[in-house]
Amino acid sequence: MGPGPVNAHPRVLRAMSADLLGQFDPEMTAYMNQVMALYRPVFGTQNRWTMLIDGTARAGIEAALVSLVLPGETVLVVNFGRFGLLLQEILTRIGARFETVDAPWGEVVPMDAIRTAALRIRPRVIATVHGDTSTTMAQPLDGIGSIAREVGAFVYVDATATLGGMEIAADRWGADVITGGLQKCLGGPSGTAPITISDAAAEHIFTRRHDEKGIRAAGAVDGPAARIASNYFDLAMIMDYWSEKRLNHHTEATTMLYGARECARIALAEGLPARFARHKAAGAAMSAGLRAMGLTLFGEDAHRMTNVTGVYIPAGVDGESVRAMMREAFEIEIGTAFGPLVGKVWRLGAMGYNAMKHKVLLTLAALEATLQAHGHAVPLGEAVPAALAAWDATV
Repeated sequence: MGPGPVNAHPRVLRAMSADLLGQFDPEMTAYMNQVMALYRPVFGTQNRWTMLIDGTARAGIEAALVSLVLPGETVLVVNFGRFGLLLQEILTRIGARFETVDAPWGEVVPMDAIRTAALRIRPRVIATVHGDTSTTMAQPLDGIGSIAREVGAFVYVDATATLGGMEIAADRWGADVITGGLQKCLGGPSGTAPITISDAAAEHIFTRRHDEKGIRAAGAVDGPAARIASNYFDLAMIMDYWSEKRLNHHTEATTMLYGARECARIALAEGLPARFARHKAAGAAMSAGLRAMGLTLFGEDAHRMTNVTGVYIPAGVDGESVRAMMREAFEIEIGTAFGPLVGKVWRLGAMGYNAMKHKVLLTLAALEATLQAHGHAVPLGEAVPAALAAWDATV
């Protein structure tokens, strides 16, 4: 019950136990086409180029940035937590320039501030995280696409922590590339990164197409722009791999594709609005239960992620000892924190297969007992009823 990874859905694990197929077996390529169709509604898009990048969620982030951004180009980074800092780290390695528009940890960046910075900088890309689990805040993104069009920029969104649990609206936001992961709200294991790419971004990426010599088709024509610096994360070649061209770029991670396919099938069968409501109820119940224990939540209520809740460690309590007892006595894992929040905050997740009423209630009851055992007085028996009431009021 931390900020991810979380327990995978049993159906996903069963799907991943199926036997392997050759990467160009018609059954395998049919599954690839199914995955593309299944993930379009999950991303809130009609984008043709909706597929998987083999590797953890960070593989999707790096593929997006290295394929969109050339060395020396300028990116505006919306920075409000650890993963905004990660975007800056990757851009530095690419050799890009970047400027940031910032908010303190626990807050989000106002859209007016993003627009002001974009008008001043005129970036090639505006890059942001949607939900940053380090701060448990979700950045509002309605309107970011119109800002980008105003300055001639692309929009990149890292939705690793929210895909499948909070609404992702690629087309409505006007986002050009969005990447995610399975290991959080989608209820799968880490190891593949869903991605969607707009037609405009795809056209730009294809100007950087330079097929490697060993798989180059006769008559292939390179794009006029600089070659993408990474071979493995070259989206131009990966898109050709997922297209009818079936460019032999790499061997698809078959087992992960089975898992990703099942994650999307489960999400769509539940219904995305119902799934978002379930995550919202779980987050509201967790927040209410923690407050009923007399604990103080971290960050702004107005922009809290539905699937991860930050809470201050009470004064005089050994946070790591509490986490150890939760794990050893109750077999429940809760999260620690990063950066300026280390030793100050726990992060409790309720997402994917774990965004269930009984799992939230068990976690709160276990935390109550653990705090009591550590000598911290809590109002016994208050957390679970408060959480139940919040859940019922939300769904």
